[in-house]
Parts: sequence; structure tokens; C-alpha cells
Amino acid sequence: MTTEKTISRRAAIGGAIAAAGLIGMAGRGRAAEGPSPNAQLGAGRSVISNPPRDYTPGAAPVAYPDLDVITIDPEFGRLRVGNAAIQRIYTGCTFTEGPAWNAQGRYLVWSDVPGDKQYRYLDEDGHVSVFRTPSNNSNGNAFDFQGRQVTCEHRGRRLVRYDNDGAVTVLAEFFEGKHLNSPNDVCVHPDGSAWFTDPPFGNNLFQGITDGPGGALRPQNERINNRVGYPAGSGTFKGELPGHVYRVDAQGRVSKVIDQEEFGGPSNGLCFSPDYKKLFVISRGSIWAFDVAGDGKSLRGKAVAFADMMVDGIRCGTDGMRCDVYGNIWASSNAGTNVGYSGVTVWNSSGKLIGRIRLPESCANVTFGGARRNRLFMTASQSVYAVYVETQGASPS
Repeated sequence: MTTEKTISRRAAIGGAIAAAGLIGMAGRGRAAEGPSPNAQLGAGRSVISNPPRDYTPGAAPVAYPDLDVITIDPEFGRLRVGNAAIQRIYTGCTFTEGPAWNAQGRYLVWSDVPGDKQYRYLDEDGHVSVFRTPSNNSNGNAFDFQGRQVTCEHRGRRLVRYDNDGAVTVLAEFFEGKHLNSPNDVCVHPDGSAWFTDPPFGNNLFQGITDGPGGALRPQNERINNRVGYPAGSGTFKGELPGHVYRVDAQGRVSKVIDQEEFGGPSNGLCFSPDYKKLFVISRGSIWAFDVAGDGKSLRGKAVAFADMMVDGIRCGTDGMRCDVYGNIWASSNAGTNVGYSGVTVWNSSGKLIGRIRLPESCANVTFGGARRNRLFMTASQSVYAVYVETQGASPS
């Protein structure tokens, strides 16, 4: 007599996810015996599984679960989707940054900073086209609670908003009479304010425009003719401020909320916790946490180190991040020449590494989008990647 057991597709996928989780757990248990299997899901420190992964159109399908979505801690198991693979939705840019999701139009916007363009990906059919050109070497983008796009401009050295009637409003350009450097990343608050970082990273020929004569930040650029290739009147701005973090309220008042000295270096990416009681800021490739004051307009206390971005002894420096509804931080990873560690690292609300997403290019920034806000979009060097996850982004974009 023979008894047949029927295994459901859901159970099979669940078992595969559990197996993937055990790989990460086993890696910690055998760490003393040799290199962590966290680095060896392919062949050695490969970027992808063996044979090398092909992201080009028409490539062979990827087996589930995707081996480049890596469980470090079982806690990550509930955040990953067992039958969802990483997809490359576009390639051919120079340096991608600033992904932001428009929920009303169901499209993704991102910046090609050196290319001086913004691109748009349509959810309905996957169509990608140039959205804005020139973009003033835009970097970070966000959509506010009224559905308006807020953009950081390197070349314009300002924060702007694209209004619903098509007008462009300058939200911030000066602080205490001094010109901003090159706004880099921005996040929005329900009270109508926008919080943004202002490092000098766009003060160069590649991603923006250098200082005019007498600029304090890059005096070595005095021989550069920074008017070449730009509209008339360009090239007069000078770096005058450190890389602080600012808040601009709904009435246009700009205030400094974090001094650069808190980190010992300029600020970069930033995001709020789901309850807006914490602000996370990236500086020098690490994540710092601040408590938001009760009035929601300032911070209290000192910076607290949240994550040092070390994985298997390798520095996975981050540039941009987003928080999900559970309070987990999804941070971009640039591991340099340590192939196999660039992509995304995932940290729980206590700052514990729980998962990774491995990409073949260094990742600069991420955002959540899609119809259910459960698709993670990743701007990585020349390309944009996406993967479905079992969580949602905490912010509107």
C-alpha cells in the first residue's frame, strides 16, 4: 500500500526560505573555521551565484529563492519574498542616485547626477524615459505628502519643489546669508517641512560645478574655468558653509538642525523612523541616530552610532537609506573592490545586521515603491534594480 503526500507550493517556498535562512545561521556558527559562507554563496567572493548571473533582457530565469538575497539573521525571513528575484529595470546611466516613488502616478524618478538628467520608470509597462533635462545635476529626490516632487540640486546649490501646476519653487538656497554647498538628500515630514543634507560633494566638474574665484572649499580649482558648458551667469557660487543638516518649514524658514561637528565630517543620506521620533543620518559611510524633539522641529541629545556598516570584516560604506514600517533600515552598500558586498544591507531597529541584497554594482541609494509600496528600488552605479519584499516603506516616497 502506497501513501502519497501532497506538498503545497506555499510550503515548498517556505521550506526554501528556511533553508536560505539556515545558510546565514550556519555562516555565523562556522566563522572560526574559515571565511564566512555569507561571502561564498557563489564561487568565492563572487557577486552572484555560479555561473555568473545575467541581467540582460531575455536571460534565463533565476531559481527561487534568489541566492543574492541573503538571510543573516532569522528575523530577516519575514521580510523577504521567497519567489521574487532581483531584476535590473534599467542600465546605461553614468551614476544613478535619488530614487523616489510617486504613488499617484505609479512611477519611479531617479537622478543621473553627472548626466544632468532625471529618469522616470512607469510601473504599468516598465517604460523608461528621460523625465527632466537639464536637471541642474540633481541628486536626492522625494515626494511630499501633497504629491509634489522635492529635489536637491548640485549645480543650482539649492533645494527646489516641482509644484502641481508645473511651477518650480525654490525652498532653500541660503542659510544666514550664505549660499548652500550642494544639497544631497532630502526627506519630508508630515508637518510640511523638508529636512536635507548639504555636503560639498557636488562641488566638482563631474557632479556639479566648482566654486567661483575665492571659494573656501576647493581653492585648488582656481585654474578651472567653471563656466565652460554651463548657461551664462554660472560659476559664481562659492562654498561658504560646512556640511550641516537643515530643515526648511512650510513657510520657507531654513534652520540648522545638525552641525557637521556632530560627526566630524559632512552629512549625506537621511531618513525618519516610522513614527518620526528619530532621524537617521549618514556621515562618513556610517549611520547615526538622533532623537527628534517633541515639537518635531529640532533634535535633542547627541548623535548615537547606529551601524558601523561592517560585514564579515569588510566595510560596506553607505550613501543613502530608507526605513520600513517595522523600523528596519535598508541602506545602500559600496564595498569598493570587495566584490560581492556591494548592494544593500538591512539593519533592524536595534542596529543589528539581519540581511543583505547583493548587486553587481555599488549601490548609492534606495526607496520603496510599487502599487503596494513593497518593492525596493536600488540605484546602483550605472543601473537601477528592484526586488519585491514583505514589508512597506515608512515614508510616502
